[in-house]
Amino acid sequence: MKKLIAEFIGTAVLVTLGCGTAMLVGCDAIMGGGYILTALAFGLVIVGMAYCVGNISGCHINPAVSLGVLINGGISVKDFFGYIVAQCLGAFAGAGLLAAIFNLGDVTDMTGGFGSNGLAGVNDSIAAGLLVEVVLTFIFVMTILGVTSSKANHGSFGGLIIGLTLTLVHIFGIGLTGTSVNPARSIGPAIVAAIDGNTAPMECVWVFIVGPLVGALLAAVVYKFLEKEKAAE
Repeated sequence: MKKLIAEFIGTAVLVTLGCGTAMLVGCDAIMGGGYILTALAFGLVIVGMAYCVGNISGCHINPAVSLGVLINGGISVKDFFGYIVAQCLGAFAGAGLLAAIFNLGDVTDMTGGFGSNGLAGVNDSIAAGLLVEVVLTFIFVMTILGVTSSKANHGSFGGLIIGLTLTLVHIFGIGLTGTSVNPARSIGPAIVAAIDGNTAPMECVWVFIVGPLVGALLAAVVYKFLEKEKAAE
């Protein structure tokens, strides 16, 4: 139960601070400042949560990460499904908190959807959006599997490395899909946006579920192959 609570809290914080920053600063492709601030917000949350709840649950706070860890034998099937439920509930809670803050305070949402993901940056191309999410999630999950491997020797810098990698993929992906690489992070804001009257994010939310899960699956399979090949040498 403590692991699930940790995943709930971590995901709620990720959505609150990451999506909340995007809502405040926007993601203007011309100025670019919003890109950096939003990317840093997501990355820094991961760093903070890694050292906060990482020793309790592993700080997945992302169904795609949990899938990668499951395939590599890091968690049980029971824990995997428990983590997904906790993560999605945490994302919904985080988005709900943002709705309360922004609506009660009459604050302008620069993204128009509580930081929801979308396909506007790829001209509404589902194929392009899926490809972006698969590739970015592949990179992110491969990094996590490498850093957390029993053979890795990164000392206490693992959380920092993972956070910086998430920042990097956000810098590239924000202008294309808003960067999900995390189904829970996409589901929570999309549902809250729909409740608030904006149903547009729900129309393509499946892209940000399928893309990250496929990317994580590929990353886990490739990493497992590479690690086995190295052990055989």
